Amino acid sequence: MFYSMAFYAFLLTSMVITSWYVSQAFLIQPRNFPVHQLMRPINDVKVSSINLQWTTKSKTTLSSSLDDDGKNEQQQPNRPQSRNTMETNRNRREFLKYAGVATAVASTSASSLLIPTISRAEEMSTVTKAAAASSSTAISLPSMGLGAWAWGDSLFWGYNPKQDDDLKQVFDYALDKNLAFFDTAELYGLGRSEMLLGKFREESGEENGSKVQIATKFAALPWCTKSSDVVKACRKSLKRLNPSSPGSPIKPIDLYQIHFPNAWSNEAYWDGLAQCYEEGLVKSVGVSNYGVDALRAVHAKLAERNIPLASNQIQLSLLYQYPLQNGLIDTCKELDVKVLSYSPLALGFLTGKYNVNNRPDGPRKAIAETLFDGTEEGQGAAFSNLLSVMQDISFKHDNAPLSQIALNWTRSKGTIPIPGARNLRQVTQNLGALDWNLSDEEVLALDTASSTVPPYISVDKSPFPKVDINTKLKMFDS
Repeated sequence: MFYSMAFYAFLLTSMVITSWYVSQAFLIQPRNFPVHQLMRPINDVKVSSINLQWTTKSKTTLSSSLDDDGKNEQQQPNRPQSRNTMETNRNRREFLKYAGVATAVASTSASSLLIPTISRAEEMSTVTKAAAASSSTAISLPSMGLGAWAWGDSLFWGYNPKQDDDLKQVFDYALDKNLAFFDTAELYGLGRSEMLLGKFREESGEENGSKVQIATKFAALPWCTKSSDVVKACRKSLKRLNPSSPGSPIKPIDLYQIHFPNAWSNEAYWDGLAQCYEEGLVKSVGVSNYGVDALRAVHAKLAERNIPLASNQIQLSLLYQYPLQNGLIDTCKELDVKVLSYSPLALGFLTGKYNVNNRPDGPRKAIAETLFDGTEEGQGAAFSNLLSVMQDISFKHDNAPLSQIALNWTRSKGTIPIPGARNLRQVTQNLGALDWNLSDEEVLALDTASSTVPPYISVDKSPFPKVDINTKLKMFDS
């Protein structure tokens, strides 16, 4: 898992301090680097509109979780501080303040949402067990997965621990249908999503648990600059996904992905992915939000070590077709890289829930205005016409939900959609799309109707760095 307006809210919930951190550059890059332009879309998010509570406990806990290897500044020998050093320390303290604010957004306690720290001994134990269980065979994925971004995200999706029973029903239903492929990330709910999936898999028993496939993602945040950062994050994800008592077998991560490109250190991340694979921590590796040039580069780099690039997770829907238009999906097919299409329902706009007279509030309000009113004369009618075409196709398939039509359109393009699901009704509808397929004529009708609808988010508004400032490699294009 970019998510347009939803992605901004996601970053605000889990790492709102990223844009601030980059704007300060934290002395990782020269001060004259225009990082404020790089992260401008995120900077536009107004933190002040949210009522947040800040506690010393939150600050202390998050500081500990970010300090992976225990190298706390306070443990360093006393020495004279230059003006730049003192300024850097002030920046660090300010960073921790913003980090705590982001954490306080969560509706549950900090201890249940924060990414837990683990000892070095626990890490090595996890590594050894995972390596023993790992397989070198290529990953085989079902025709559809389920996104678990909402499983722990309290700001954009309104997560509450009281919903855990509903999420367990989603998990059990997918497992019963032999379609238990879930996509999560270390940032989703600050680790909560991974912990829930690990808990549900453990509760399903050893036999059923072996049928579950989990993909998770490394957050390529600005302060992560080394391959070891990827490996450390992978070990922590393993710990959250395997909550068993000591002595129980550790299941390797089925698919480990880089969540999004960074403005630097991308090649270090690829090395980290390779290390995770070679150490047996993961069964396969992939990327997310990578453009054509970056995809070719990481594919070639991994091939030097005989490691296949399994997947590229990108946004694709009837309302966002850039990857079909710029050759990205064709490149994935050429390189035999599976395409996981996220936001296939376009944040709910393709489910039939909304229309010109019934629009969502909150972060999606501006998107609704673009779709239903248009940015140019006549565009507003185009989206309503697309919904009408989808409704006509629905009548031909026993009044199938519009969400199934949207999902089957992404499948017709050779991708694996990973829609979100928070309750039994949603997962039943989503996976029900696999019971039928669109005809060629219906795909053409949808292609034609969607071609005049303005994209609900522009590539230019992506928060992702488009170019690696060191290698000049183009990282993101859609």
